[in-house]
Amino acid sequence: MKKYLVGLLAFLVLGLGLGMAQQRGGAITIAIQTEPAAWDPTQVAGADISRVVYDNVLQGLVKRNPKGEIVPSLASRWTVSNSGLTYTFTLRQGVKFHDGSDFTAQDVLAKFNRARNPDTRASGHLRPDLYRDIANITSPNPSTVVFSLRQPNNDFLFILSRPESLIGPRQRPLAEQRVQPIGTGPFRFAGWERGVAVRLERNPNYYVQGLPYLDRVNFRFLGDGDAQLAGLRAGDLDVIAYSLLPENAVVLSRDSNFKVFSGSATAEAVAGFNNSRPPFNDVRVRRAITLATNKDELIQGAMLGYGTKIGSMRSPGEACYVDLSNFNAYNPDEARRLLAEAGFTNQNPLRFTFNLAAEFPYERRIGEAMVAQLNKLGPLQVTIQVTDFNTWIQRVFSQADYAMTIIGHVEANDTSNYANPRYYWRYNSPRFQQLYTQYLRAPNQTKACEALAAAQRLLAEDAAGVWTMSLPALGAYRARIQNWPDGFLTPAISVAEVWVRQ
Repeated sequence: MKKYLVGLLAFLVLGLGLGMAQQRGGAITIAIQTEPAAWDPTQVAGADISRVVYDNVLQGLVKRNPKGEIVPSLASRWTVSNSGLTYTFTLRQGVKFHDGSDFTAQDVLAKFNRARNPDTRASGHLRPDLYRDIANITSPNPSTVVFSLRQPNNDFLFILSRPESLIGPRQRPLAEQRVQPIGTGPFRFAGWERGVAVRLERNPNYYVQGLPYLDRVNFRFLGDGDAQLAGLRAGDLDVIAYSLLPENAVVLSRDSNFKVFSGSATAEAVAGFNNSRPPFNDVRVRRAITLATNKDELIQGAMLGYGTKIGSMRSPGEACYVDLSNFNAYNPDEARRLLAEAGFTNQNPLRFTFNLAAEFPYERRIGEAMVAQLNKLGPLQVTIQVTDFNTWIQRVFSQADYAMTIIGHVEANDTSNYANPRYYWRYNSPRFQQLYTQYLRAPNQTKACEALAAAQRLLAEDAAGVWTMSLPALGAYRARIQNWPDGFLTPAISVAEVWVRQ
């Protein structure tokens, strides 16, 4: 009898283990908020581009994993010289692009020579400023690429992990790469049904043996939160990857058919000023608007408590974070005094337009609640203008044709954007640029964090934006989905290791 029980127990344990082993095949459909205008993040800005293609379709020399760690990708390893000026990468061998061509060192050289070309019209590359420290790129042999820097840059590996650093075939026309990117990732870009979805299919020649598990992944454009909930319940969707409405999270958490997650993220909901446009070039006005914003009320009212109050451009989970959440704390009387000092009163109010992108429910509800707070103050009359996200990208992000807006900045380490006076906030502070340069050139982590902490404090003192909160990675998926990455410490919705319990 004892042997029988032991044998039965072993059978059950083995059976349970087999039941939870990764299973191959199947397809899932994931809801994302927006339909980007293109799918190459080296040419076009937009978080949903990276969520779909980063490490799923396109890859770089290194990548950020779901924990936010920088790990090998197309480079199997690397070394950094003692001077911090030379980065040597050993490339993976036998890797092929989805079109069957070989990935070689020449693709790396072509990519980064294009990326650092300051003539963006000629290169088609978004951010040459990221690569200005590169003095030279060479390939001493087919498996090695060497970057020589003009000066040390503590962010260089992070820059290589950004979506702008993803690599495609060097002969691929940029116009074709925009709409159907070819990369080396576990999935190939199989189709784009405009207005509906994009489809990824398993790459049978992927260099990591055994991956991916899924045959197909569909990313469906569905920005309406209630439509997402209905689609998940009806079985039309398998995952709401992010921006699950807080009230819908409460509903789904009561249903055993679904799993709700609230993971770590590096997303700041930033109510940004055009710092170059009067009167927002006046620190008194910017500070007054910050003081008139009740962040605690926004978190509890608009987000049902999901969100963490912040006071500068950094999320609590990031290195060198400084808690400035109570800096410029809610004080409507002081806000009125500063506005009066700047010439704005109830009789002569400051009137401006607050731009919102229609597809982002968190930012819309936070922005609408914030505008309601500002309009209660008296000396402010704020009008909301809602556009689609592609119009927002063109008008606000690209042309800086706006007064104030709010958007979620999901990229890690994006404090650096304030060092670029041409970025859409148009913040031009020589002191901030000096501090950020000190951070980049610092000889050790302690000195780097000291400089970055001072930079965060300066942003708060200048009220260069209203950093309302750090947003959660709030989503849900059907219970049969396994190994779903709950956090957003990477630019991607990483699906290579996701599988479906049959």
